Amino acid sequence: MSTPHATNTDAPGIRLHRSLTIVEYFAFGFGSMVGVGWLVLIDDWLARGGPLGAMLGFLAAGLLLLPVAYTYGRLVRTIQDAGAEIAYTEGVFAPGIGFAAGWTMVLAYAIVCPWEAVAIGNLLARVFPALNTHPLYIVAGKTIFAPRVALGLLLTGLITGVNLRGIRPSGVFQDATTFGLLAVFAVFAALGLGRGSAANLQPLFARPGAAGAWLSVLLMLQIVPYFMTGFESIAKGSEEARADFDPRDFSRAMYAAVGVGAFFYIAIIGVVSFVFPWRELVSNHLGTEVAFERAFGSRTIAQVIVFAAFLSLLKVFNGNFVAATRLLFGIGKRGLVHPSLARVHPAHGTPVNAILLVSAVTVAASLLGDAVLVPIAEVGSLAASVGWLSASLAYLARERRPKVRRSEVRESEVRRSAGGAGATRDTGRRRSLWPAWLAVAVSLAIILMKLLPPVPGSFTGNEWAALVLWSALGFGFWLARKRSRDQDVGGHRGSPLQSR
Repeated sequence: MSTPHATNTDAPGIRLHRSLTIVEYFAFGFGSMVGVGWLVLIDDWLARGGPLGAMLGFLAAGLLLLPVAYTYGRLVRTIQDAGAEIAYTEGVFAPGIGFAAGWTMVLAYAIVCPWEAVAIGNLLARVFPALNTHPLYIVAGKTIFAPRVALGLLLTGLITGVNLRGIRPSGVFQDATTFGLLAVFAVFAALGLGRGSAANLQPLFARPGAAGAWLSVLLMLQIVPYFMTGFESIAKGSEEARADFDPRDFSRAMYAAVGVGAFFYIAIIGVVSFVFPWRELVSNHLGTEVAFERAFGSRTIAQVIVFAAFLSLLKVFNGNFVAATRLLFGIGKRGLVHPSLARVHPAHGTPVNAILLVSAVTVAASLLGDAVLVPIAEVGSLAASVGWLSASLAYLARERRPKVRRSEVRESEVRRSAGGAGATRDTGRRRSLWPAWLAVAVSLAIILMKLLPPVPGSFTGNEWAALVLWSALGFGFWLARKRSRDQDVGGHRGSPLQSR
């Protein structure tokens, strides 16, 4: 049995540049997860759970996602491939399963990009109301303003330019925005703790009684996975690790991203509820910055918080842009979409065509405004869970097939001796499988919450339409792929998805 992932990443002519450290991987994982929901949706979170219910929802989600992070970490130690879910399913599942999982995950990352291109106008309009002038057209009842469109296009151009220059500039950009956000957050959180009152936290749950407390947490758990998605994007950049990178650091970066992400959300909910009566915040549909402004009587602190959200928007855009382009690169080098997506810039070592495609899609989709993007974004939250499920099942299948596992580790050791990432050496004893089984259960639960009609927050007709359209597009690519086993894709022979 062949192990195609090593062939893919080592093939001449398609190698990406290797420069990422554990710091960049953490920044990409955390940065792809935490966006601007903490600023604009804090009232919805508190309406669902109340202060303690909302915090418990994020705490529970963080704990439940650790097994998923464990599973991805184990897989990426021996399979450093931008295709991630496709690479993990190769050799253990039918080719169509891997393509379906990978194609679905592309949507999970790609849809975030136009979302952020639209969100920058919404965010900065809180400080500069003049952005809500010069209307262009109306989509689904929402007015599209020229200044906001221009900002979205400029931001997309910035992210595209940074990524075309190489993964190193993109990593530096991600580090600066991620740690900049955390620094500003630490400042205004400390100010809030020194100014607030415990009385503002009452009542702790959105609904009374013990049953109401449980319901408050459950209502939060239905939406929290969407805001915690992104830590697994680390796997998509695994081909770009430094030559001396320890593969165990992939797991460490994922655990750190999940842990810091959950702490960030919990802390922001607690601080906002502490400085301002949360029921008043909910009834007036206020954002985080307005709560601080009214509590402190200062417009400046509100502007500082908006600046923090701006940094957060930049990093979540860049993180998901990188993940989407690398995943398309991974699909392209397998010949499952046009192989030109596997083209790497000879000087910068970046998947140039994949970057240009995601940029073009971002521009086109952002022109539709946030009203049209809402149902697609809901599908994106489901898409990540599909990817988690496929990776977890692939891990279980590989662990039950020792020959696959031993072969992977041998090839990883070869990669290390050739200057690639290091190998892990734990083939002697079968590892515990219960975290992966728990990851399967968590992924299935999230999928069912979105698909089963009786569950509040499940798909409506618009979400089903978006899912069907995206699936149909992927099915069209699958049917149109070159079927020859001897095709030349990106400089190597054969389609690795056909090696079983």
